[in-house]
Amino acid sequence: MSGSALIYDKEMTRYKLLWTDPVCEIETPERLMVSYEALKSKGLEQRCESFPIREATEEEILLAHSKEYLEAVKQTPHLSLEELRTFTQQYSDVYFHPNIYHCAKMAVGATIQLVDNVMTGKVRNGMALVRPPGHHSQRNAANGFCVFNNVAIAAVHAKNHYNLSRILIVDWDIHHGQGVQYCFEEDPSVLYFSWHRYEHRSFWPYLAESDFDGVGKGKGAGFNINLPWNKVGMTNSDYLYAFFQVLLPVAYEGGYNMSSLAQSVCQTVQTLLGDPTPVLASVGSPCHSALESVQNVRAVHQNYWNCFKHIGEQELLLYFILFLFFP
Repeated sequence: MSGSALIYDKEMTRYKLLWTDPVCEIETPERLMVSYEALKSKGLEQRCESFPIREATEEEILLAHSKEYLEAVKQTPHLSLEELRTFTQQYSDVYFHPNIYHCAKMAVGATIQLVDNVMTGKVRNGMALVRPPGHHSQRNAANGFCVFNNVAIAAVHAKNHYNLSRILIVDWDIHHGQGVQYCFEEDPSVLYFSWHRYEHRSFWPYLAESDFDGVGKGKGAGFNINLPWNKVGMTNSDYLYAFFQVLLPVAYEGGYNMSSLAQSVCQTVQTLLGDPTPVLASVGSPCHSALESVQNVRAVHQNYWNCFKHIGEQELLLYFILFLFFP
């Protein structure tokens, strides 16, 4: 396999908030447009393989959502403005538009296409640049600007079509993706890892299950790993510490700021293409809050992962690795 896919269609920018809502006004078409334009300006779009987008089928959407919820969303293209506002009010921090059902189906279809292209060997990896996002939406509810849970649907599709027994979902959005957690919290075949701003439950979505002790349920216990940041202004040192102390040991068994969002998208695609990673300056020790969060996660998951039972030895390995990369 070689090459990286970039799956995008301008059609997914063709919906916006039609009324005044201070919470939802930050979710704009520009979020997608600035990211794509940044990829073009850096010449990254031309280096990627492109594929046409298709809408997801109803059967695919039902992999993570109920029939009742799908039927309700299907009616939104035919609703008046006031009916859309009324429909929206039954959900939290989201809005609907006559074109959002179409865009949501495209977003799911694009994500599934990316999975298919990687799994069939057409490309090595890739990015689906889609809107609306997905990781907050739940089986019976839209939430947090998300209509259908693109990532959850794609993961179930991958399990069903390619007989995968281990899938890792890494969620680095500033908000906790509770919709993905709910979908797989009893499923040991999908490991969900999320680091997110939490601030002791004072940051959206304000859920107790977003804390470090949200580890999954039943057979899925230990396969849901939440790393909550309880302090703002986390640095590269804090993220590297979490990366080496939590994510990597287990794995080897966004934001809405327009400039940082576009930069993040470009650097992700550059990494997928195999370009050298940027040099990190001033990498020092993690802050006390990061140490506390990481150690809480490791402690609560010691019963599920052997790699967390020898904390002292792994800390020595971490500092050895950091010394090699950042002398």
